Amino acid sequence: MAGILTSLRNTVIAGFVLAVVLLLIYLAMQGYDGYAFGTFFFRWLHVLSAIMWVGLLYYFNFVQIPNMANIPDEQKPAIGKVIAPAALWWFRWAAMATIATGLILAAMNGYIVEAITLGLTDSVPKHTMIGIGMWLGAIMWFNVWFVIWPNQQRALGLVEADAASKAKSARVAMLFSRTNTLLSVPMLFAMVAAQNLF
Repeated sequence: MAGILTSLRNTVIAGFVLAVVLLLIYLAMQGYDGYAFGTFFFRWLHVLSAIMWVGLLYYFNFVQIPNMANIPDEQKPAIGKVIAPAALWWFRWAAMATIATGLILAAMNGYIVEAITLGLTDSVPKHTMIGIGMWLGAIMWFNVWFVIWPNQQRALGLVEADAASKAKSARVAMLFSRTNTLLSVPMLFAMVAAQNLF
């Protein structure tokens, strides 16, 4: 067991192997329905991606940013040069995967246009609620790719920038990261409400 758990790669592989076991149990009990399984599969990928994305968002806002002032200056380069760039890579691509799988899921379920138009085309409350969640998620995705990441590249010194530009970029990245933290609460409310209240 230690051989699995001491390697992240082996741990992730083992998790997916267990998921395949669950798939086989499902198939033995239920049989295969391509549409039902397809929508489930993309919802599962959507949730996995969202957990990674929002989990890292919360890590940055609840752990890293508040504790940076407590880290001695000589240790800060380890955060800025090693941990933050790796976390930001997963953060960006988890955001992309969440948006992509969410749009695929909405298309597969036949409500993509209704959700994007916030239910105005059919007056279905569920489409309004999921649409609100989708738009909030899209704003958060935009912030990650087009505001937070470019500013973090400057703040962390991954691209050339002077000290004043680095400081300004760090503040902008933090403020938009906090914006995404704020938006994550109603976004998750809307997503879960659309699945459970309507």
